Order: sequence, then C-alpha cells, then structure tokens
Amino acid sequence: MFPRKISAIAKEHSVKLILAHGVLAGALAYKVWRRTDLPFYVSSFEPHADYMADSSVWGSYSLKYRIQKYWEHKQQKLASGLITVTHAYRECLIQDRVQAAKVKTVCSPVQTTEFEFDSGSRDGVRKQLNWQTATIGIYTGKYGGLYYNEEAFQIYQKCFELIPDFRLIILSPQPEGEILQQLQKHDINQKKVFIASVPHEEVPMYLSAADFGFATYKLGPSKKYLSPVKVGEYWANGLPVLLTEGVGDEGEIIKQEGGGALFNLQQPGSLERAIQQIQMIIQDPAHRQQIPALAVKYRSPERVREAYAYFFNQQLSGK
Repeated sequence: MFPRKISAIAKEHSVKLILAHGVLAGALAYKVWRRTDLPFYVSSFEPHADYMADSSVWGSYSLKYRIQKYWEHKQQKLASGLITVTHAYRECLIQDRVQAAKVKTVCSPVQTTEFEFDSGSRDGVRKQLNWQTATIGIYTGKYGGLYYNEEAFQIYQKCFELIPDFRLIILSPQPEGEILQQLQKHDINQKKVFIASVPHEEVPMYLSAADFGFATYKLGPSKKYLSPVKVGEYWANGLPVLLTEGVGDEGEIIKQEGGGALFNLQQPGSLERAIQQIQMIIQDPAHRQQIPALAVKYRSPERVREAYAYFFNQQLSGK
C-alpha cells in the first residue's frame, strides 16, 4: 500500500527524486523506484544485518538477517546516492564495486549547541544528588542488542574500584528493576548510582553534571561501521568517552585527536589502562573546552547539508 500511495503522491506533485533516511525507508524508496523510475537517495545507510549478526541478536542464516541483507543489497546497487555514517563503510562499499561518486559520509549528526556544557546545570544536579565532589560517569541508552549488558556492569564495577569517590548516572529506557538487579549482582552500591528515564531535552543537564561518558558497544567486525549518536552528544558537552575499541571512525579519531579512551575486554589490562587515561584527561582543566571541537568537526548537521548539496548538484547536472 505505501509504495503505491507514495508513487501516486509523487506523480500528483511532479516529484523529481526521493530521499530516504535509513535502510527501512530506503526499502520503500526502492519499491517506489520500481514503479516510477524516480531516483532515490538513502542517508544513514548502514549494514544493520551485520550489526545484528555480530551482536548475536540474529543468526546469519535467519529470515530476518536475509531479508534485511536483501534490502541493503538492492539499495546499494540501485540508489542514485548513499550516505554512510562512517568513512570505513564508504570504503567497504567502494571495494564492493559501488561507484565512489555515489557515496558520501556523514557521521550521525548532533545539534551541538543543544548539548553544550552548562555550569549551572552541573552545580544543580550535583547538589541535588549530594555528589558535589564526586567523579561522575554517565551512560545514556539501552543494554543488550548492540550494547554490552552484563559486561557494562563489570566495567562500572571496575570504575568504582579504580576511581576515588566514583558515582554513576544511568539514563535508560530499560526497566529500572533490571538495572537494579544487575547492580546487585555485581555488588555495586545502589546509593552511588542514579537511574532515570528522562526526555531527550533533559539529557544535556545530566551530561553537564558528569565527568565522562560510557559507550559500551559489543565487539564485532561490523562495529567499525557504526556512528554512535551518544558519542557526539558526549563530545558536544565536553565529555571524554570510554569507548569499545573498533567502533566507528571514533576509534581512530580518539587515537589521533583525543576525546576519550579505548578498551577491549578481550585484552587483559586494556580496561584498566583506558580508565587511567580517562582520569588523566579529566584532570586537565582545559578538556571541557577542547573536546566540543570534535563534535563540531565531525558531527555538525552542516555535513548533512553539504552531502545533499553534492547529490542535488549531481542530479541537476544530469550526472
């Protein structure tokens, strides 16, 4: 029904092209293309099937995996333009015989000004929690799927062990009971953890109260193609990130330009070294002013405008 309806709307309004955000929307755009021959472009084009397989959520022979892979393949082959979220995936597509001119990269954008550090919010939240002098780590998001679950709480446990006066903020849609159960299982004092599910517009005030952010993704070959939104939000607020090694372009950015520390749970001592590096970063009084430059450089919505301008100019010139 949807492709037929979209095709009718496109004909009625003399639509010249279709923009789809994400692979699911891209599947609809592909179906409309089959009916109308309208060129279509897919932004946030990612290998979701491989993400799910690498995270042991889907089997590589499961029906869900094969269907998702089918839609990805059709878009890869027939879209007039693709916008990946990492340079690594752009290079992968080019190696898979997609024309370089058809692929641009825009890391998951963040409205950087909305996530700017605010000293008033920092003082207010810390006073409310009575954590004025604590070193606070923050995690925003879910557990399981692409993200560590049990392992995340092991990481928190290690932070409590290694960081003096450590406290933890968890902003998650996950049922609070599940989180409390994990805290108890890992012998983490619940009085030192604040758990909430808040509207997205309230997240920046809690980021301002924190000193660093967690981005605890599962390991996997395809994870280098991810572009975690939470990393951009952390950076926009001036927070260094404790990030799983091998995730997105961010791993190389952190190695070359700073903005956090990388860990690999399969390598003994890696997590401890990363936590030590985070502590060194937050001891530098200038870090809160320097790190947001990474968000501006790599996560600005201006990159989206530039990518669409590139493709629209191609369309107008008939290339």
